[in-house]
Amino acid sequence: MLRFLSITNLAVIDSAQVEFEPGLNVLTGETGAGKSILVEAVGLLLGGRASSDLVRTGEDKADIQAIFEHEGEELIVRREITAQGRSRAFINDTLATAGALKELASRLIELHGQHEHQTLLDPSTHLEIVDAFGGLTERAASVAARFGAMCAREATLSQLRQTAAERDARRDLAGFQFAELERAALDANQPEEDTILLAARQVLVSAGRVERLCTDSYAALYDSDGAILSGLGTVWRHVTELAELDARFQPYVDAREGIKSQLEDLAVFLRRYADTIDASPGRLQQVEERLATLERIKRKYGPTLRDAIVRRESLRRDVEDLDSSDARIAQAEREAADARRTYRAAAESLSAARRRAATDLGKRVEGVLAELAMERTRFEVRFGEPLSSESWSAQGIDQAEFFVSPNPGEELRALTRIVSGGELSRIMLAIKTMTAAGRHGFSDADGRPPSGSAPGLVFDEVDAGIGGRVAEVVGRKLLALGSVSQVLCITHLPQIASRGDTHFVVEKRVEQGRTRTSVRRLDADARVEEVARMLGGERITDGLRASAREMLKYDAKDARPVPPGRAKGRGESERAKAKPSRA
Repeated sequence: MLRFLSITNLAVIDSAQVEFEPGLNVLTGETGAGKSILVEAVGLLLGGRASSDLVRTGEDKADIQAIFEHEGEELIVRREITAQGRSRAFINDTLATAGALKELASRLIELHGQHEHQTLLDPSTHLEIVDAFGGLTERAASVAARFGAMCAREATLSQLRQTAAERDARRDLAGFQFAELERAALDANQPEEDTILLAARQVLVSAGRVERLCTDSYAALYDSDGAILSGLGTVWRHVTELAELDARFQPYVDAREGIKSQLEDLAVFLRRYADTIDASPGRLQQVEERLATLERIKRKYGPTLRDAIVRRESLRRDVEDLDSSDARIAQAEREAADARRTYRAAAESLSAARRRAATDLGKRVEGVLAELAMERTRFEVRFGEPLSSESWSAQGIDQAEFFVSPNPGEELRALTRIVSGGELSRIMLAIKTMTAAGRHGFSDADGRPPSGSAPGLVFDEVDAGIGGRVAEVVGRKLLALGSVSQVLCITHLPQIASRGDTHFVVEKRVEQGRTRTSVRRLDADARVEEVARMLGGERITDGLRASAREMLKYDAKDARPVPPGRAKGRGESERAKAKPSRA
């Protein structure tokens, strides 16, 4: 329940503090005095959209604070709105998001605005009302989640099928390119094969000359009459003798064996190299053809052989993936079918529960409408045929609409086509009474919820379009609703105002050229004056005061349950002691 509300610089309210009580709190005042600003303030605290237009002219920011009581604990909620349109929210002095406020709202208070009964004219809202009455909101949310999962699976399947249309062409191309690279037999351990072959080709092109140079060099070193290795023996003997005479020759003597070994190795290499040269035209053609193949591969997949090798491995994976896409589609089909079955089972279960709840809702709404001077009204929730699979939605497989017959002898017709404004307001009140009971765990407005479990209810001019005896009945219904949950009701009707456990008046005045709105809690005498004003208008006579006292006296005698949290014996005498709160 809402214990305390403080408003600073919001619209025409510069400062106001209101302490609300359990039970039925009524707020009255002239049209345009600013009563609905209080409702707007509560809405802002519970995640409503903030706007710079809400900040009082000339001020830097607006500030709204409230103390809520829920399940024995107090919650302090605060919202700041700057003149630039920025806002910050706090829960128990900790920064909070608007989403967190909205999540909290469902547990603290419900707002029912001036024109909410117009939502009944939209058949798409009727299923939500049935769910609220039947306590099926969580099951409906579960169905919506399953619908989202089903749509996601089907979207994945659709995407796979769409790409499958291009798969064959992609697989053919990838397969052709991979096969071409495979035929090229590129060695991943020899990415410089082209460089090696270029060197080999240069040798093969000059094979005759290379062979002649090798043969002549070998002969000069080892195989001719004047072979260098043979002649070096004489040289080394001379150098050895010179070293005995001059030590500066000794290093050359020491290097003799190394030089000899290098020359012998060179001779052997020259002979073997000459023997290994394949100077045949066939070998040169083979190298030329291999180089041509490698050049073509590099042009298409390069620019280097290393790049072509990487491309070959990538194509190998592509071919494998494309070959396995059929298996992925089959898996996606199974997952989509499973999600579809899961959604359908949940939606069918919800549909059955909705139909049971709808039958009960129709009977109970008829009972409440009978109390609201619509005694012979018939009310029914009609379901169409289950939706085809193409029309399934997050709401399930149902389509439902409210049908009503306000007059005996008339057949039931769609509510959107036949009711007047006053009838629509009463039907909305009846439905709100029933759905509040369904959500919060009590059988109807005369039952009692678990202690502290029911959030407060705020009705902004729920009495639109009604009056007379019907207004008295509405007042009694609101009073009964207040016995199980705190109710805040903005009203223009004295029949409803006189039923309140606590009465506030909202007043607007001009001071020093500025409009100011204040909220004042009424004592017993002030309440007589306010009800008399509501009965008669601008000129309040003794007769009107007498009528007001009679209404309040009748109300005081009216039997009512003691609201939760209200101490026995607290009544008009205690209200008279309360001090007014004003801007």
